[in-house]
Amino acid sequence: MVAPIAQRPMPQAKQKQVQPRDPRTRILLVDDHAVVRYGIAQLVNREGDLTVCGEEEEASKALGAITSLKPDLVIADISLKDSSGLELMRNIKAQDPKLPVLVVSAHDESIYAEIAFRAGALGYLMKDQALERVIPAIRRVLSGSIYVSDALAAKMLQRQVRGQTDISKSPVSGLSDREMEVFQLIGRWKKTRDIAEELHLSIKTIEYYREQIKKKLNLKSASELTQYATSWVEREEPT
Repeated sequence: MVAPIAQRPMPQAKQKQVQPRDPRTRILLVDDHAVVRYGIAQLVNREGDLTVCGEEEEASKALGAITSLKPDLVIADISLKDSSGLELMRNIKAQDPKLPVLVVSAHDESIYAEIAFRAGALGYLMKDQALERVIPAIRRVLSGSIYVSDALAAKMLQRQVRGQTDISKSPVSGLSDREMEVFQLIGRWKKTRDIAEELHLSIKTIEYYREQIKKKLNLKSASELTQYATSWVEREEPT
């Protein structure tokens, strides 16, 4: 009688060790100033439940980082190396409508905050207040609420409730969002072709916006427009 062949034990399949997902809230920083990114990152990473998961200085790379890093919040400036931060916000809104964006910028909140909100942001914080207010602003936006400074909130509420108009406000505030972007780039001495490329519009469209801006600001020539825009940028957009 032939002895039965001993059966070898079947090798057990190696179990994949799944790394637990970091429970902290992930924040992507998009700013073309390394010092600003570093400062915000230091503040964020001190919080036990928050972490900076990535940093970018260009809008085009930021969209890719959102796909790969899957942040819970984006903090972005309005002026970026390769494009307008407003355009980035519109693209984020189209790509991931539920992803909240907090703007941290040196640009005047009285002019840019409402434009940023229309582009898709949930909060607006001036850089000179960032050290004190960035963490409360982050938490407010993550909760789904809108964040603005107390001063701007009071102005917006007054305008809404009483319907008051500030007589002394700058004529620039009457420009549309797209006109403001074109005006801003004119003030940086960008040529029509360069503006068209940066905003992904035709040269003819940019020329149309230039004419509309001149009419709204009561300017008669291209040189007057350039001079006005340059003066405004130097005053309102400190580097």
